[in-house]
Amino acid sequence: MKHTKIIEVLKSDKLALPVVVKGWVRSFRNDRFIALNDGSTIKNIQCVIEDDIVDQTTKNSISIGAAITVDGVLVESQGKGQRVEIKITGINIEGNADSEELKLTILSPKRHSLEKLREQAHLRIRTNTFGAIMRVRSKLSFAIHEYFQKNDFYYVHTPVITGSDAEGAGEAFKITNMDLNDVPKDENGEVDYSKDFFGRETNLTVSGQLEAETYAMGLGQVYTFGPTFRAENSNTSRHLSEFWMIEPEVAFCDLDGNMDLAEDFIKYVIKYALDNCQDDLEFLENRLVQEDKQKPQAERAEMLLRDKLKFVLENNFKRVSYTEAIEILKNSKPNKKKKFKYPINEWGADLQSEHERFLVEKHFKCPVILFDYPAKIKAFYMRLNEDGNTVRAMDILFPGIGEIVGGSQREERLDVLQEKMKALDIAEEDLWWYLDTRRFGTCAHSGFGLGFERLVLFVTGMSNIRDVIPYPRTPLNAEF
Repeated sequence: MKHTKIIEVLKSDKLALPVVVKGWVRSFRNDRFIALNDGSTIKNIQCVIEDDIVDQTTKNSISIGAAITVDGVLVESQGKGQRVEIKITGINIEGNADSEELKLTILSPKRHSLEKLREQAHLRIRTNTFGAIMRVRSKLSFAIHEYFQKNDFYYVHTPVITGSDAEGAGEAFKITNMDLNDVPKDENGEVDYSKDFFGRETNLTVSGQLEAETYAMGLGQVYTFGPTFRAENSNTSRHLSEFWMIEPEVAFCDLDGNMDLAEDFIKYVIKYALDNCQDDLEFLENRLVQEDKQKPQAERAEMLLRDKLKFVLENNFKRVSYTEAIEILKNSKPNKKKKFKYPINEWGADLQSEHERFLVEKHFKCPVILFDYPAKIKAFYMRLNEDGNTVRAMDILFPGIGEIVGGSQREERLDVLQEKMKALDIAEEDLWWYLDTRRFGTCAHSGFGLGFERLVLFVTGMSNIRDVIPYPRTPLNAEF
C-alpha cells in the first residue's frame, strides 16, 4: 500500500480506513505513543501501539530520529492536542538512529543555540525551526516565479561564470583552470590569462543584471533568479558569500514604474507566504515570542511576526528622496547625540544599516523607498539626473533588515554611459556588448535586485542570514 504524507493524513476525514505513513520519530512515550514527522508539515501525527501488536525488540529500536514505516487505521484521537491519530497494526524500522549521539547535535532537551546548529547544517533540518524556515523558503521561491510568470515576464538563465563585474566593486571570486604551482606569466610578469581555460580573466557572477538588460531589449520584460557570489570579507548577520538574487529588467520603464513593480512584487510574495505557510509562520512567531521573553523590554519586537507581515501588505511604502532622508538623519536625536557609529554630517554620505533602520523603524515606522541617490556612491549604469549630481536609483528599506531591494532606471544614453565608464576607469572593450544595446534601439529601461535570503529573513523573523539558507557560505566556512 502506498504511503500517505502526514500533512494529508492530518486533514483526512476517512476514519476507520487503513493508512500507511513513513517518517522520523520525534518522540516515543511509555512504549506506546509515537510522534511521527515526515517533513511535509511542522505537525506530527500521533501513532498509538495497542497491547501485543508490536514486539519488544521492535519497540527497543524505536528511538528518536529513527526512520520507520507505520501501518495502521486512522481513528478519532482520544487525547488532547490532535483531531486524529493512527492506531498501529504494524511497524517496520527503516533506519536506526543513535538517540544519545543525536542529543549531542540537534535533539537535545535543552535547545541548542542556532550557532551550534550551524555546525550541524546537514542535520539541523530535522529540527522544527529549520523545517519551518525551509518550507517557507520553498513557498517563497515558488511565489516569485508565479508572480513573474503571471505578469508575462520571461525567465532568463544568466551565466554563473562571467568576464564582467557588474557592480565594479572588485569583490568577485576569480575562476581559473591553471596549475597554481606553475602559473603562466606574460612578458611583464603578470598572470597570462590567455593561457587559461576561457582565454581571459573570469569570475563567478556578482549579478545577472547586465546580461538580463540585454534580454529585456528583445523580450520586453525578463527576470533572473539564481545564485550570486561576493568575495566580501564580511562576517555579519546580514552577509553571505553565496546567495540567491531575483533581478527583473523591464524595457520602456522609468524609475516610478520600477518602484511600483518592486512594491507590488514584494507584497505578492509576502501574501503568498501568509496564505500558504500558516502553520510554519505560527510556529516561528511563537518561537520569537519565547525568545523575546529573555530580552529587556526595550529590545522586544513591537509586533508579532504575522502582524508585521500584514502591516507591510496593508501600508503603502513611503517614498522619500535621498536628500530629504539626509536632512531627517542630520537632525535626528541619535545623530545630534552622537549615537550613530557613522555620523551624518553632509549630503553625499553613503547610508549605513543603522541609518536605514532609523528611517524605517523610528521615523517613518513603515517600509521606505529612498530614491535619487548621489551619483558618486552608486554604480556606473544608473541613469544620471538632469542635476548632474544624482542618479535614478532606489533602495527599499525594511524594518529589522535595512536594505532589501536595490534598483534603478538604467542609463540608456550611449554618450553619458561612456563618460561614466571613463570616469570610473571601466574599459569599453570589456563591456562592448553592453554598450551595443545603447547603439541598437536604446530605450528607457529599469530593474532591481532583491536578495532572496533577506526576504526569507524578514518573512521568517530570523535574525541571522546564515539560518535561512541550507548551507551558508561565509569567510573561512565552506563545510559540507
